[in-house]
Amino acid sequence: MNYLRNFAPWFVYAGVSLIGWQWGALAALICSVYLLLKDRRAGVEAGAQILDFGTIVFVLGMTVVAFADPHSSLHDHDSALSTAWLALIGWASLALRSPFTQGIARRNAPKEVWNSPHFIRVNTVITTVWTVSFTLSAAAEFTCSALGAGSALQICCKVAGFVVPAVFTGRHVKKVRARAAERLPAMEAAGPAGAPAPAQPLTYAKP
Repeated sequence: MNYLRNFAPWFVYAGVSLIGWQWGALAALICSVYLLLKDRRAGVEAGAQILDFGTIVFVLGMTVVAFADPHSSLHDHDSALSTAWLALIGWASLALRSPFTQGIARRNAPKEVWNSPHFIRVNTVITTVWTVSFTLSAAAEFTCSALGAGSALQICCKVAGFVVPAVFTGRHVKKVRARAAERLPAMEAAGPAGAPAPAQPLTYAKP
């Protein structure tokens, strides 16, 4: 649930928006700022909070627009836009070589592995899956909106955009841990003389 926790403001936005999208945006803004400050107090570095900062930028913008013009046409596409924004955050983090799941995983991983190529590679794969999923989900939501397919189908597309990468992450992390556990005894058996230091068991945040 560590991954889904970081998307809490988006869930709040979707839920509270049922009584008014301006209140949904405001509630999401409050939630996102609270989570960011909580992580900062816990010692999480700003560089690992690209998802948090990206979320605040979006919900702040939506809050301003929603209160300024509650009947804005933007409201008709806010669900698809929110998913598209998440995809943009993902692609930006990959372009900057700082996959956003890396910041999430660091909360449960020992500092010794944070900058290891393997740790970064694993999180690049996971971030890519989340990002592609958000991209496809956003495209599907925009298509549903354009064709007037109804909100039910659009909601299904959004839910799938979170469920699919969450399931993948859980399975992928288990495989990575299993491979790391298999390698460790072999490295220890190689002996200390001239042998590389045993790899640290990798710990990643659970989805």
